[in-house]
Amino acid sequence: MDLVFSGDLVLDEPEPDHWLSGIAPALNSASLAIGHLEVPHTRRGHELAGDVPAPGADPAHVSALKRAGFAAVTLAGNHIADCGAEGIADTVAELDRLGIAHCGAGADLEGARKPAWLTAGGTRVALLSYNCVGPEAAWAAPHRAGCAYVRIETADGGPITPAAALSRPDPASLAAMVRDIQAVRSRADCVIVALHKGIVHTPARLAPYERPLAHAAVDAGADVVIGHHAHILRGIEVRRGRPIFHGLGNGCVVTRALSPTQSHGARAAWAIERRRRFGFEPDPAYELAPFHPEAVNGMLAWVRREPADGRLEFGILPVRVEPPGRPVIAPEQAAQAIVRYVQKITLDAGLPRLTLCTRARPGLFPASAWVLADVESPA
Repeated sequence: MDLVFSGDLVLDEPEPDHWLSGIAPALNSASLAIGHLEVPHTRRGHELAGDVPAPGADPAHVSALKRAGFAAVTLAGNHIADCGAEGIADTVAELDRLGIAHCGAGADLEGARKPAWLTAGGTRVALLSYNCVGPEAAWAAPHRAGCAYVRIETADGGPITPAAALSRPDPASLAAMVRDIQAVRSRADCVIVALHKGIVHTPARLAPYERPLAHAAVDAGADVVIGHHAHILRGIEVRRGRPIFHGLGNGCVVTRALSPTQSHGARAAWAIERRRRFGFEPDPAYELAPFHPEAVNGMLAWVRREPADGRLEFGILPVRVEPPGRPVIAPEQAAQAIVRYVQKITLDAGLPRLTLCTRARPGLFPASAWVLADVESPA
């Protein structure tokens, strides 16, 4: 069973099939392809206060995910509630209509925490999704729509928002995540946990809570931990033979919501502020993906599970983002550069050294993947 994972998906622009077409062959070749749907797809709702709100995307664009090969999406992120309960309801309804599995958001906390169940090649997979960056207004409650979450306390005790200095998991909230994982472990052959976490627009660096949180997920029974939110790649580590992809960057993000020349005041101000705060200037050629210059380096995470013994092999499919924002499976020379980049940011983040080697993988597109061949044992 081949699993392929992408990072954040924002399909605001017309012709979503075009923007996904550069990675669709890899997604369609997998037994299961899973991504993170960043924004609500709706024409209704009221803007959520508490963060810079993303606009609702065209509900018709969701069907492009199905055509590109996505079997499931996670929803627990800082923007899924930006159009309120109506936005979540419309997004979930369209995913259900298309037969795309989902988890991480719902009409109440119980629904948001429910796993998605998938089957491929006789293997039963449980998928869980958590928002770790706030804002708190986006979190589901017993009688409020929103997303599943792990509460991460701030260093100064201030409000929990994506821009805050998030430092440590709240013990009770962490314990709730652990119970969720343990509850599905006995019924699943493979457990995947997706965490919306990290520091945006900043190369390499991991926040203090990220490794302890990911380790807790593995220790509770997760086979694969996937990170997204930072809009730039993060390093990879292995714990107990299980891969932790700390950040997959942008899966496919094409939007004008990050342009300083727009009528929405808060979004226009943030487009300027994030450049000042994080010290980068986007390449003007990337009009629809104006992120940190290093965000042109992308990857899909790849995991192969052997059904006989449950053994995992894992690595990456390097992706290059082309102007103005279209991701494509990287050709050989670009792939080698991206692999070197991933190895560098892994070390720069203080993670153990890893070695990625290209190996033929029949049935996968492309036919070879960069497989994690060796990892330095932690001291």
